[in-house]
Amino acid sequence: QVQLVESGGGLVQAGGSLRLSCAASGSIFSINRMGWYRRPPGKQRELVASITSGGTTNYADSVNGRFTISRDNAKNTVYLQMNSLKPEDTAVYYCHALITHTMGSIENYWGQGTQVTVSS
Repeated sequence: QVQLVESGGGLVQAGGSLRLSCAASGSIFSINRMGWYRRPPGKQRELVASITSGGTTNYADSVNGRFTISRDNAKNTVYLQMNSLKPEDTAVYYCHALITHTMGSIENYWGQGTQVTVSS
């Protein structure tokens, strides 16, 4: 079994910054891809950013240039640095990891979600 534990959400004024962290633990052989998704109020979950084990990143157009995703492979941890936050960034942010287990199976895992609220 694998657990993803998120931290770093909160309330911030527009223009401010927050940094989210997500640490994976458990039966992990390797983490193929890690990323962040978000669910704005009344909307569907959407991809924010992702990063492969080799460091290739992908961003949603709405956050490109403001958010930076990074990971520490030794710590099985992914980070999301969010700068120049806007009220429309308000959402529950979810960590995602595509994990290969020690027995060879590959599964998707999700964190419990952390609230980010940006006030205008």
